[in-house]
Amino acid sequence: MKYQQRKKALVLLADGTIFYGKSVGIEGTVTGEICFNTGMTGYQEIFTDPSYFGQIMVTTNAHIGNYGVNELEVESNSIKISGLIVRNFSFEHSRVDSNGNLKDWFVEHNLVAISDVDTRALVSYIRDHGAMNAIISTDIDNIDNLKAQLSKVPSMEGLELASKVSTKEPYFVGDENSEFKIAALDIGIKKNILRNFVKRGAYIKVFPYDASFEDLYSWKPDGYFISNGPGDPEPLIEAQRLAKEIIQRDLPLFGICLGHQVIALAN
Repeated sequence: MKYQQRKKALVLLADGTIFYGKSVGIEGTVTGEICFNTGMTGYQEIFTDPSYFGQIMVTTNAHIGNYGVNELEVESNSIKISGLIVRNFSFEHSRVDSNGNLKDWFVEHNLVAISDVDTRALVSYIRDHGAMNAIISTDIDNIDNLKAQLSKVPSMEGLELASKVSTKEPYFVGDENSEFKIAALDIGIKKNILRNFVKRGAYIKVFPYDASFEDLYSWKPDGYFISNGPGDPEPLIEAQRLAKEIIQRDLPLFGICLGHQVIALAN
C-alpha cells in the first residue's frame, strides 16, 4: 500500500486531546481504555493476550509488522485488543517461518489500526495524565460525533471482563501421568503459561472463571493457580471467595497479574 494512498486517522482521548496518524487499511471506529506496551518483540503475543481485552494498545517499539505473523505465536484463539496505535507499520515482512503479513491478519480479524502517530508523545501524555478511555477512527471529520461515542464507553474501574474471555467448559493440558497436578482458574489465561507448566512437569485442569472451590478441590490437585486476565479484580467475588478458601486451608496457591490482585483482595 502506497504511503500517499492511506486514509487519515486520529486518536481522541477522553479529555479531548487528539493525535493524528494514518490508517493501516481497515477503516472504522473503535473505543476502549488506552494502554501501552514496551516490548521490543512479541507483538503478536501482545495482541492476543486476554489481559488486554477491550483495550486500545499503543506500542512503544517504533517498528511493528516487520517480521509478520506465525500461527503458533498466539496467546488465545483471537486478537483481544480493540484497536492498535503504532509509529511505523511494516506492510512488508521478512522472516523464514512467517505465515503471512500483519496487515492481512488484521483484515482477517477486522482490527482497526493506525500508524504514523507520535507514540512517544502519546505515551508520555498517558504517563502524565493517567489511564483513560480513547477512540481511534478514520472518520476524522466528525469530532463531535466521536466525542459523543467516547462519552458512553464505561470506565475500566468496576468492569468485569473475565467472563468474556474465560473458557466455557473445563479442559486439560499436558500429560495425565505428570508428577504434579495444577487446578487453574481461567480469568483470561495465556497459552504460554500453560506451556510453561507442562515444561515443568505439570498436568493442568483449566476451570471457568466462575468455578467454585469445590469444583477445583474435587480434582485433588497439588496446587492452585489463578490466571492473568482483563478488567477490574473487585467484581470477581467468586474468584476472591475461592482464593480465601484455599488460603484458609493453607493449600499451595499462586497467581499472575489479575489473579495476583484477586489473591491480594482475598487477603
